[in-house]
Amino acid sequence: MARRLDSDIVPVSGTRDAAVVTVIFTVEKSELKVILVHRSEEPFRDRWSLPGGLLNPGESPDDAASRKLQEETGVRDVYLEQLYSFHNLDGRGTLAVTYFALVDSRSARLARRQVWQPAWIPVAELPPLAFDNRSVIDYAVLRLQAKLDYTNVAYSLLPERFRLSQLQEVYEAILGHKLDKRNFRRRMLSLDLLEPTGGMVAEGAHRPAQLYAFKERRPLVL
Repeated sequence: MARRLDSDIVPVSGTRDAAVVTVIFTVEKSELKVILVHRSEEPFRDRWSLPGGLLNPGESPDDAASRKLQEETGVRDVYLEQLYSFHNLDGRGTLAVTYFALVDSRSARLARRQVWQPAWIPVAELPPLAFDNRSVIDYAVLRLQAKLDYTNVAYSLLPERFRLSQLQEVYEAILGHKLDKRNFRRRMLSLDLLEPTGGMVAEGAHRPAQLYAFKERRPLVL
């Protein structure tokens, strides 16, 4: 059984009994999805698992998480935060420092490998996972949902310019339920996070919708 440690920050680097695990989220077609890799070796061969691995010699957990993110998606400079530290996640006593990242799938390029192939999998349709990865994903979803209330983390899931309806789709995918359009729009505009770009885009048979941008594309606390 994996055990969550009390401290978020773990001062370890380059040790054989320390690893990083990354929970990389996106919102695609109104669904919250996560990157999983198809395992090609034991244990849990042919099951899906979160990307991760042991730290390189002298490597910090933060650097290792950034490395795994870039290896799996080809992107950098996106929202990446330490999630929690788990002991014995793999059943062998390894300390796993877990992270979660938010990526716009339109700018990501999944790694092309013959083995350990990655894929975007809907969080609502997770297959049986290796180790105790389900508990890590569940915890990451809860953390992400909470952050929507007091941060601007959604910026990392959207293009530079977007419709308010796209922003609402991101919130709904993460929260798992529909939101009132008028109330959502009022709240978003009242937070002083967004600015109109002056651009417009057609939305089907409806009148053109205004395009917005985040004033800051970096983590902010509201």
